[in-house]
Amino acid sequence: MSDLPRKAVTRTAKLAALPLGFAGRATWGLGKRIGGRSAELVAREVQQRTADQLFKTLGELKGGAMKLGQALSVFESALPEEIAGPYRAALTKLQEAAPPLPAATVRAVLAERIGEDWREYFLEFEDKPSAAASIGQVHRGVWHDGREVAVKVQYPGAGEALLSDLTQLSRFARLLGPLVPGMDIKPLIREMRDRVSEELDYELEAEAQRVHAEEFADDPDVVIPGVVHQSDQVLVTEWMDGVPLADVIAEGTPEQRDRAGQLLARFLFSGPARTGLLHADPHPGNFRLLPAEAQEEASENPDGSDEEGAEAGEWRLGVLDFGTVDRLPGGLPGTIGESLRMTLEGDAAGVYGLLRAEGFVKESIDLEPDEVLDYLLPIIEPAQVEEFAFSRGWLRDQAARIADPRSPAHQLGRQLNLPPSYLLIHRVTLSTIGVLCQLGAAVRLRDELEAWLPGFVAEAEEAEGSEEPVFRPEIREPEPESVPEGGA
Repeated sequence: MSDLPRKAVTRTAKLAALPLGFAGRATWGLGKRIGGRSAELVAREVQQRTADQLFKTLGELKGGAMKLGQALSVFESALPEEIAGPYRAALTKLQEAAPPLPAATVRAVLAERIGEDWREYFLEFEDKPSAAASIGQVHRGVWHDGREVAVKVQYPGAGEALLSDLTQLSRFARLLGPLVPGMDIKPLIREMRDRVSEELDYELEAEAQRVHAEEFADDPDVVIPGVVHQSDQVLVTEWMDGVPLADVIAEGTPEQRDRAGQLLARFLFSGPARTGLLHADPHPGNFRLLPAEAQEEASENPDGSDEEGAEAGEWRLGVLDFGTVDRLPGGLPGTIGESLRMTLEGDAAGVYGLLRAEGFVKESIDLEPDEVLDYLLPIIEPAQVEEFAFSRGWLRDQAARIADPRSPAHQLGRQLNLPPSYLLIHRVTLSTIGVLCQLGAAVRLRDELEAWLPGFVAEAEEAEGSEEPVFRPEIREPEPESVPEGGA
């Protein structure tokens, strides 16, 4: 038995009710205004009801519906505050929680995928989930060797639900447009559909997480939980505590916000260079702020004699969920770094030539290089300064500039093309910027670009600054995990 609504007709009906509900509430609101209530009060109430229905529907269905909700939630910073307010709380709930599957269903999946003796793997297993996501939910447990673990169990029927949802959502993608001004929702949904099989494959996810965990094992800033065991539809990894990034966004200190933002940017750009993989699901539910090791040691050393422990202001970034990754064996494409550098240098002709050669400008279209430069400069403002304060206001200004049909930026943006190989990179970058703006973090972005983005530093300058070649670790095949005697 599964509580995940799987019948296509049931899911289609629920999703189809969303646009009908939006229209119905608009009519209800008009009636209230005719009845004498102020337009502002009625609009706020309509928005709140819409947010409530949106969360209820997407959260209950999980699958592709919830996944789209999570993807959209990182862009709420782009909305005008009077519109974003009612949606923010409802959408951010999708980052950390969703209605859970019953314990009996979870046990049935574990018995089917690990074996009837699945409990022998665990000293403890909590029936109540600690987190829920689009295709699975996480339970806390203690592995047979004493390690605390996170047990991710895939929802029965998740694959069918994902495809059904995304097909239906694409049919009224235009109605979701106002949630993300300046962004076309349809390609986002299409790209999600293309990656359904990868995300459902826990073997691929385990491999990607192992590669990251090995590469970042001794990293002072980034923590990746190790993979403990993997089987079809069940993935067991080391447990990781910490402050969810959603909590930092809601009530974090300025120091926490800035540190989280800096490390998020560092992970975005360093990950592909170090592992050949891009973590492609950067919503706040997949990140934690962890006390630095020095802090943990200091708590055990009350006399303060440990000099490293005195530096108690540092935090590390914990990263979860490697179900969606982009495979970039050579790191991020050099075109990105080169075009950013030339834009900052004011080389309009060089930028235009590079974008045309890479397919960002189709052969059938002629644009003015200076206009392309003017279009790009405001977007890359964070790379123009030593430290940039990301904010909702800055993102709203960018969204309004690109979304306004009357603006030159909007008209030029419609003529640019995004090559398929850049689709996921583009979405991840936009999503990360959305999270940085939610954090309101002051970030030294240029430092990360210079350190990790190929092409951002001119070759002559890079050769002068370092005699050491860039090291890119080899991606290894995962080794089999040991299991208790008699296990699956």
